[in-house]
Amino acid sequence: MMIDLDKLCEVKDRFHEINKIISDPKTASDPTQMADLGPEHRELSEVVVAIERYEATLSEIEEMQTLISTELDDELVALAREELVNLNSKLPKLEETLKRALIPKDPADSRDAIMEIRAGTGGNEAALFAADLYRLYERYIARKGWKLTPINSSVGSVGGYKEVVFGISGTNVFGSLKYENGVHRVQRVPQTESSGRLHTSAASVAVLPEASDIEIEIATNELKVDVYRSSGPGGQSVNTTDSAVRITHIPSGLVVTCQDEKSQHKNKDKAMRVLRSRLYEKKMSEINAQRDEVRRQAVGSGDRSVKIRTYNYPQDRVTDHRLEGNLKNYPLRKIIEGELDELLNALQTADYADRMANA
Repeated sequence: MMIDLDKLCEVKDRFHEINKIISDPKTASDPTQMADLGPEHRELSEVVVAIERYEATLSEIEEMQTLISTELDDELVALAREELVNLNSKLPKLEETLKRALIPKDPADSRDAIMEIRAGTGGNEAALFAADLYRLYERYIARKGWKLTPINSSVGSVGGYKEVVFGISGTNVFGSLKYENGVHRVQRVPQTESSGRLHTSAASVAVLPEASDIEIEIATNELKVDVYRSSGPGGQSVNTTDSAVRITHIPSGLVVTCQDEKSQHKNKDKAMRVLRSRLYEKKMSEINAQRDEVRRQAVGSGDRSVKIRTYNYPQDRVTDHRLEGNLKNYPLRKIIEGELDELLNALQTADYADRMANA
């Protein structure tokens, strides 16, 4: 990827244009326009900082070269040569930083997220593994200082989860966790296995950027809302009132349920959060066909053969199949305890490298 100096001018012009627009009091009072321009302004401000550092260094290099070719004082020339070496040594890193900044970011990266974990192939063991993944993310979220909000869950017959859905709020949540999208596979001897045979099970993880009311408008006549009594494991009633909520979005056919709260109103609010996020994701997928394909591959059917990561208990190892060489294997115990930063950073770096190569 070569740096196009004309492109840098276009970026700076667009940044100054947005600055002018959002400084207008009329724009500041329009939440829809601010929601549209805010993310672009934040992203371009980081790019402009990188551009200015890069251009300032190029300008200094040109000044030193001019001084060396015109100055008669040998001592000044020697100092200029020394400074030129120093500036040239900084240039590659500044170029790399600028190239990375110029790669268009996913506008959803800074958003909060909805995470959905579903047991896949493997029966009861898959449900237990889904619960292990939930605890893994609980620990990671706590380490990051984010907030986890339970939304809905369905327990397995011997424990674990057939499905668990929760919200995550904090800084750059979706940008950090979007690499968890996909099928996670576990290889271990289940506690219920008397013969000690190794089993392979799977669970799928979907991470959705959370949408706002402004971006996704849902008319009340597009919804069918059903209420029913919440139930616990094995169908056992845990509530004597009809507090559980099922919302069907008629135009899309999407169905969301929530029974985590005792209040029908709170369950409806949480279900609407999930529905809004799913509709936002659907909208973005229609705009970007490539992302739609990634989403379908990520969620899949929970089949063991379509996997992004394997948790191998006998070998105490986690292998991420999207990475190569010594970056693909990590100590299982660290990952299970929620120490995901090293792995997620490697995935982000690989993603950036791929996008830079194709930019």
